[in-house]
Amino acid sequence: MLAIMSQWLTLSRAAHLLGISRVALQKRIREGELRAFDGMVAADDLQRTWPELDLTASGSFEKTRAIREDAFGKRLRERVLPSQEALAQRLFVQGQELTELQRTLTRYHVLFEALEARLAAAPAPAAGELLRLLDEGMAKALSAPAPRHDLDALDAMLRVMSAHVTVKPSGREFFVEGSETLLKAALRAGLAPAYGCGNGVCGLCKARLVAGEARAVSPSDYRFSEAEKAQNHVLMCVCTALSSDLVLEVLEAGAPADIPEQRVVARVRSVDVLNDEVLRLHLQTPRSNRLRFLAGQRVTLGVSADLAGGSDLHAEYPVASCPCDDRNLIFHLCRTDRRDASADFRQCVFDGRIKAGDDVSVWGPWGSFVLENNSVRPVVFIAIDDGFAPVNSLIEHAIAVDAAESISLYWASSQPGGQYLPNQCRAWHEALDEFSYLPLTVDELPAVLAANADLLASDVYLAGAAERVEPLAAQLLASGLPPDQLHVEAF
Repeated sequence: MLAIMSQWLTLSRAAHLLGISRVALQKRIREGELRAFDGMVAADDLQRTWPELDLTASGSFEKTRAIREDAFGKRLRERVLPSQEALAQRLFVQGQELTELQRTLTRYHVLFEALEARLAAAPAPAAGELLRLLDEGMAKALSAPAPRHDLDALDAMLRVMSAHVTVKPSGREFFVEGSETLLKAALRAGLAPAYGCGNGVCGLCKARLVAGEARAVSPSDYRFSEAEKAQNHVLMCVCTALSSDLVLEVLEAGAPADIPEQRVVARVRSVDVLNDEVLRLHLQTPRSNRLRFLAGQRVTLGVSADLAGGSDLHAEYPVASCPCDDRNLIFHLCRTDRRDASADFRQCVFDGRIKAGDDVSVWGPWGSFVLENNSVRPVVFIAIDDGFAPVNSLIEHAIAVDAAESISLYWASSQPGGQYLPNQCRAWHEALDEFSYLPLTVDELPAVLAANADLLASDVYLAGAAERVEPLAAQLLASGLPPDQLHVEAF
């Protein structure tokens, strides 16, 4: 009966409850500290493994407190609270589960009474002993204080507040917060589903609803065929989760070849100075025409002759932002960039001729400097100067999808103190248990890497100017790093 009553949670739900990464849980399972069955763990085991767990300090508790303290805030209602329909549906499902549990307990009670009656009628002394043990056991069970199951209660609350989605055939999982769309939640979690317009017109984000219920939160002009209706297809960009658990059959991009070439006209949101040598160019795409790309890929930027003051200008840059925010594209432009093809475009930005409100053409994406799918090895990122731009995109994506058991970042600069976003790197290091960050100079980098005994068992991502990157890549391969574990982006 205890086995039947024990609550089992998926790894994603358990990580969500504990406020830790899924890979941290998997590490505990591999090391034998935590039992798992069919990809699930028991709530009781989690409570025993983390006896010091303070749920009042967890992000989930903070979210609950925010809801209680500001339950009528418009922003909170839209961003955190599900719709009334979703709340009602999820509470109804929990009510059904509670009712079934009560039926199960009633059946056990009837079985107990029947067993007690049979034992009382049996003449054998052994039957009397069994009856005494049964009475004592039941009295002890009823009088003992009920154990606290904080995780069970928190999971029940989160099942109402956020929906859990499992994606087929990949098996990936994500959570839908509040009334956000399935597409937005999937992108936020680092998934790469197929999509186009993002507003219910093109139909590229259609997915088959295998289990659970979803509903539209915005209008759509796309019309499903009769076959698609019969197969229960929905548009991820306009639908949110209605039930607590969904299973979706989704077409995902697994490699750069799965991402089509696109052309988007974006608007300059801002041009910010990061230091004396580096500017941050922030572009924003239209809501109806976003850029789909994989973390680490490049795009071509272009401005018209009118804006450039002569002829059209084009330059290729890696996207420094995460695909999880597909409308906001960030680029790092370095004054000392030696790429001839980008000189005029870069000068146009540094001179202030490209400014907030101007249009910039974006087309692509290009390149295969992307995370290795399904690798369980630790990940080491090596950025040289503005090679940090694609590395930043990869790190944000890796964090979003729990892609690695541990992440190490070496950021080498040509001049001391040349790391232009040091606070961001230190924040990762302080917030994530399995993240390490080491700023250094390019002259120090070879010796530091040679002293890293764990490097050969890691996936290594190296980015920066070709003259710096190529000799270092040759050194890594000569040291015994398998070629399929080395990924290079040389400008």
